Amino acid sequence: MTAPILLRDDQNAVATLTLNTPQSLNALSEAMIAALQAEFDALMSDHTIRVVILRAEGKAFCAGHDLKEMTRGRQAEDGGKRYFNQLFAQCGRMMATIPRLPQPVIAQVQGIAAAAGCQLVASCDMAIAAEGTKFGVNGVNIGLFCSTPMVALTRNIPRKQAMEMLTTGAFIDAARAETLGLINRAVPAENLSAETEALAKVVAAKLGVAVKIGKQAFYDQLALPLDQAYAHTGAIMAENMLFRETEEGISAFLEKRDPTWTQD
Repeated sequence: MTAPILLRDDQNAVATLTLNTPQSLNALSEAMIAALQAEFDALMSDHTIRVVILRAEGKAFCAGHDLKEMTRGRQAEDGGKRYFNQLFAQCGRMMATIPRLPQPVIAQVQGIAAAAGCQLVASCDMAIAAEGTKFGVNGVNIGLFCSTPMVALTRNIPRKQAMEMLTTGAFIDAARAETLGLINRAVPAENLSAETEALAKVVAAKLGVAVKIGKQAFYDQLALPLDQAYAHTGAIMAENMLFRETEEGISAFLEKRDPTWTQD
């Protein structure tokens, strides 16, 4: 039997999604994009999961779009125009779903994250990478400017550094990616899984409903002018303060004890 291209394992309120096509460097084929979208759609209403880890099998996290598949798409009568429009629209929808998920998503990255693979890292809420990992939006090297990966990249790192990566196709290492803010931190390869799981465990231990509304507010306020951002987040905090579980959390803090939460 053929192994599934995307695996899911749920443990202690953490869902781990694993890209499972190491033979293609976990390229974002049409099937992989669809599989990720299906899992993200399922997670959208899964109240048992508080954190998602996105990882990959093999030596690479993700090499980007499947170029062999894209080459076949060019053979359509219209030269592939319809195919490519649909492909990039589907990929964009999948990437945009990640920040809309109620659960924080942590990328666990090794080897290489190139083009749309780098976009996938940038689309996640947090990322931890193994030392030695390379990140790049290198489509320009084959004459294809990484316009869609640029969307996520420029929302993570400063614009001049993003433009240099986009126009030169050069890769940066994990240490540079950490400095620029593309990842949270670089760790020894042998510690990658443990460090990612430790971060997921800490986040999963928080009050789920507070993290859920906080994540949504985080992305909503980024698109607002300063005064509107404060008005919006002020209303969110007022709503949060009225939660019964938040009242328990404040009481526990004042009484120097651990909170006893009865719901997420």
